[in-house]
Amino acid sequence: MIILGIDPGSTRIGYGVILSKNGLSLIDYGTIEIKRKESGKLILEAAQKLSSLIKKYKPEIVGIEKLFFLKNVKTGIEVAQTRGALMLEIAKQNIPTKEYSPSEIKLTVAGYGLADKKAISKMVAISLNLKASELKGYDDATDALAVAITTAAHLKYAN
Repeated sequence: MIILGIDPGSTRIGYGVILSKNGLSLIDYGTIEIKRKESGKLILEAAQKLSSLIKKYKPEIVGIEKLFFLKNVKTGIEVAQTRGALMLEIAKQNIPTKEYSPSEIKLTVAGYGLADKKAISKMVAISLNLKASELKGYDDATDALAVAITTAAHLKYAN
């Protein structure tokens, strides 16, 4: 099963694509960089770029991180708007979606709901049979892989 994990943001969205079949393996990961500044155009660009990823990898399920309370309300609103556009794009493609809080993801991947970024990165690498040094780029991408791994784990134990 191909699983797409998403770590939503307003101008940088992490994505991670894994295969869950006799274990987990990495297909791709990275970030969707949004260049536009105007809110409506930013949201449209995010949705279009996600649509391209979905067409490329054809995930059977998508996991997405839930929003957590942010001190900066303006940033929280911007992330919520982008996340809504991403959720709409996924729904338009008729792909089942699972949502997880940051602490659920950390607990599933690292065994501790308050794990830091370094611990998450290390456990993502271990889960995908990679060396930690092989995971490059922004934390958003590693976090998205953690979302995909969480989705796979929840599916495995739901059956």
